[in-house]
Amino acid sequence: MHTVTSHLSRRCRPFRASATLVIVTAAVAASYVTAPVARSADPPSAANYTRADLENPTETRAIRISYRSHTGAMRPAIVLVPRWYGPDRHPLIPLVIAPHGRGVPHTDNAHRWGNLPGIGGFALVSPAGQGNHLGRYSWGAKGQIRDLARMPGIVKAQLPWLRVDRTRIYAFGGSMGGQETLLLAAQHPSLLAGAAAVDSLVDFPRQYGNFPQLRCKANCRRNWNGSIGLAMQKLARREVGGTPQTAPAGYAVRSPLNYARALAASCVPLQIWWSRKDRIVIDSSKQSGSLFKRIRSANPQAPVAGYVGSWAHAKAFKPGRMLPYALAKFGLMPSDFTQRLTGTKSIAPPANACSR
Repeated sequence: MHTVTSHLSRRCRPFRASATLVIVTAAVAASYVTAPVARSADPPSAANYTRADLENPTETRAIRISYRSHTGAMRPAIVLVPRWYGPDRHPLIPLVIAPHGRGVPHTDNAHRWGNLPGIGGFALVSPAGQGNHLGRYSWGAKGQIRDLARMPGIVKAQLPWLRVDRTRIYAFGGSMGGQETLLLAAQHPSLLAGAAAVDSLVDFPRQYGNFPQLRCKANCRRNWNGSIGLAMQKLARREVGGTPQTAPAGYAVRSPLNYARALAASCVPLQIWWSRKDRIVIDSSKQSGSLFKRIRSANPQAPVAGYVGSWAHAKAFKPGRMLPYALAKFGLMPSDFTQRLTGTKSIAPPANACSR
């Protein structure tokens, strides 16, 4: 059972009928998707798209599906596909698995991809996720990572006409989504052709200790009934089962920093992005920066690239900013999008990088 939408609301109000969002029930979904929009005769090029074109999903549409999580609960997911793609026209296409950030609804996470699946010609799945005890605060639970690894099969079962190229499955995520992207690459390396993580929570004990430093103005304090940092610590204790001192193993298994050797040995192409001005994942040089260095130290031939800038937390991965560049580096967008990277220091992977 699934629902098809024409595209996602630009106001992040998912699945409400409006002038820009049409809901099609499962009863009529088949007839809706059998008439995909024809692809333009002109090949995609960065020069053909403005920032507004990249953000407005005119060439991308969304389909709502559901799946059973590792806890047994039913969870929703959004699948994005090019508008021309459907049961009557369904070549093999790449799939991007996109775990959401801390507290971010999966619908908002899908919305943030804008028009890119349509331009790049790939599918994307944005699952709601599920921790051991919490939903939007899964923080890399092992069962959640297994669920992410199951996403290609889940998409195939829900949408049999969607043909995923199993040699081109990728993971992209920011913040907690970056944490889970890295854990997915470490724990299921044979699944992925590449992964990109931005402003990731890499050292969970360090982040737990830094939570009280999160800024929280009056409106924030009203929403969280006090400090957001103390609220995050409380949620982390509930999800993991204690503090880093009382449940160290629980935090260790959710920290990508502890998987640096596994990531280095996997030879999965990685992009690790971090901002010097990150005020959410504090001490970014000791989070993503440390992971990058450890991977390079463990395996100088590891195909890991680093990108360092000064953007606000996770803002680099937007359709009108660095996200098209990151996709293009994996061949998921026209190659000339790699010319759009500005204001960011890039550390290229080694010329003799290993491969799987």
